[in-house]
Amino acid sequence: MTLKVALAAVVCLVGWAYVAIIKPPPAKVCGTPGGPPVTSPRVRLSDGRHLAYKEEGVPKENAKYKIITMHGYASSKEFNLIFSQKLIDDLQIYLLSFDRAGYGDSDPNPKRSVKSEAFDIQELADILKIGSKFYVIGVSMGGYSAWSCLKYIPHRLSGAALVVPVVNFWWPSVPTSLYKETLGSLTFQDQLAIRVSHYAPWLYYWWLTQKWFPTFSIGQPNSPLFSYSDHEAFKNMLSIIGSKKLTNDKARQQGDYESLVRDMITGYGNWEFDPTEIANPFPNNEGSVHIWQGFDDKIIPYQLNRHISEKLPWVRYHEIPDSGHLLAFKGNNSDVILQELVLG
Repeated sequence: MTLKVALAAVVCLVGWAYVAIIKPPPAKVCGTPGGPPVTSPRVRLSDGRHLAYKEEGVPKENAKYKIITMHGYASSKEFNLIFSQKLIDDLQIYLLSFDRAGYGDSDPNPKRSVKSEAFDIQELADILKIGSKFYVIGVSMGGYSAWSCLKYIPHRLSGAALVVPVVNFWWPSVPTSLYKETLGSLTFQDQLAIRVSHYAPWLYYWWLTQKWFPTFSIGQPNSPLFSYSDHEAFKNMLSIIGSKKLTNDKARQQGDYESLVRDMITGYGNWEFDPTEIANPFPNNEGSVHIWQGFDDKIIPYQLNRHISEKLPWVRYHEIPDSGHLLAFKGNNSDVILQELVLG
């Protein structure tokens, strides 16, 4: 009898701990009672969710090149690559950016996966009628959206650029020695956060929001993983777009669980495929795929994307010296990335 009472007490304690400490709060969905207002144009997807988007550049009806960009971790469509207006006009480029599921004004996706990213992008393109073919640019954590497109909708792509794309340490193609070397090069707090997101995703929300010890530093302006080059690039961003647009408050307005947590456990979870298994989407050189990597990147160590590109000879690998994770915001690198994608 005493044992049964003890077991019941343990079960009750575990249940209380999950509800009170570990279970994330309900999402504050945009446009619902108690949620933030919808402030962006949105499309309604076939599953009922909404994706918020932003169109820039020349009108799509007049565009020679149509490009969809995917933002990174703790970010949104408002904080994207910075291209010169002259280049956009000269090349007649239409740019479409959107809030990935759970970020900004886009509804959360409780079934979010690497695979779902490609079909969100395809459906967005079809609803907005941008055409049967388009380019994609994925930045940092948005890199897994680009890999998803290359895997699941290659027939829709004119080309792809992956800019400092996230690498999952648990892809089968990543050797154990490289996994240990690169994950071990991160700060201890970031190593722990990434491991928790992979091995115990149910615990990651608590891990991210607890205040007892340092948690995931990536996505914070003062991250110890930012290199000197990153700090210089950050100053460049401030000078161009101003400090107000750099805030990530709106990106996370529906709750950290639906934005940051789902992004992490998707990016570092168990993928449905290994990118090195992807077939060349452009066997006749009708398009190109690029990986851009900063040699001084302390968030995504260069050894990882160098290794992946060596496994995929059809990928054009660009390793930039004296550049970190924010290489796209250094000098005119964004314009170079864009030109290489559509003209290279």
